[in-house]
Amino acid sequence: MAANPTPAQAPPKPTWDPRKPDPFPLLRPTIRIRLTLLYGGMFLIAGILLLSIIYLLAANALNVGSDLPFKILSGQVASETCNFPSQPTATELNHAMNECVNEQRQHALDNLLSRSLLALLGLAVIAFAFGYAMAGRVLSPLGRITRTARAVAGSDLSRRIELDGPDDELKELADTFDDMLERLQRAFTAQQRFVGNASHELRTPLAINRTLLEVHLSDPGAPVELQQLGKTLLATNERSEQLVEGLLLLARSDNQIVERKPVDLAEVASQAVDQVHAEAQAKGVEIRGKREPAVVQGNGVLLERIALNLVQNAVRYNVPEGGWVEVTTELQHGHAVLVVANTGPVVPAYEIDNLFEPFRRLRTERTGSDKGVGLGLSIVRSVARAHGGHIVAQPREGGGLVMRVTFPI
Repeated sequence: MAANPTPAQAPPKPTWDPRKPDPFPLLRPTIRIRLTLLYGGMFLIAGILLLSIIYLLAANALNVGSDLPFKILSGQVASETCNFPSQPTATELNHAMNECVNEQRQHALDNLLSRSLLALLGLAVIAFAFGYAMAGRVLSPLGRITRTARAVAGSDLSRRIELDGPDDELKELADTFDDMLERLQRAFTAQQRFVGNASHELRTPLAINRTLLEVHLSDPGAPVELQQLGKTLLATNERSEQLVEGLLLLARSDNQIVERKPVDLAEVASQAVDQVHAEAQAKGVEIRGKREPAVVQGNGVLLERIALNLVQNAVRYNVPEGGWVEVTTELQHGHAVLVVANTGPVVPAYEIDNLFEPFRRLRTERTGSDKGVGLGLSIVRSVARAHGGHIVAQPREGGGLVMRVTFPI
């Protein structure tokens, strides 16, 4: 029997978010910084080589350390810069003259070197600044491509680069990126249209079935067996409606929220608790927790769906007796946080990621249960991402889960 193939591993997640600007851009080795260092470094190396050549040529021309091409046979020599012995012999006078001239030559070379180094330093600063400006000009098309990619990452597929300029490699890259965005927008628009049409076509017969079943159940003369069958069919129809609504919401919430309004997570969580209160009482589950104001920018209906799904799951998947659900909202480190913790069965750590997959539940149960359709946490994660937030699930010691949803404010 052939062995099972090794499952493909997911690519590693990026360590930085391209949508957020780097707080320390000069500390990150960007292409612009590297090009600047390359331009400036090449100029600096060329300047050092040129200065060395000039220095060697000047030293060779001045013949530092060599004797004078003439000699003094007799007489007196006076100088303000050199010291000559009084009443020297010709040999002493020639030796003093050689030392004086060589000292002046060395002084001239040192002066040339110091001034050249200062000039080189100034030119190096100018070269680095010029290289930085030129690198920015050369890489400006890449900046436009990056900004457009960030906008597209926010689900704004209508953005285009539309790069002008010569028909070079950067323009070819920008045009290719624009073509890709055009195809993605067409595909995404077709998907939205299909989801809308499919949801309408699915909801209409389900609504008709529900109406017919409710009419038959309202007949007091209907047999007991028929009423029981009608209730079963009505529950199945209701579950199908929930599935269609969940799929539609899941498809729509994959997009970035365009119209945002201030929404208080504390109010949203309180409304969700009120809706689930009757079910919690019937199961003997206590709902508690302190909800402090935490205002975020987003869609109130979708945010309420996050809180409702989390609280419903916490109530439904709880212990038979003495269970509780704690719902809290607060502001932490510049973020709004919604936390829903509950008692319940022990959840293995390796099962956490499966909970957020559509139609997946604990221990890989499928949708055969009457507690839902397996889309609750998938919708929560999708809506949180659409608002720029994220959700983290952690097993609680003793059983149950701690769901933590974080939003930017």
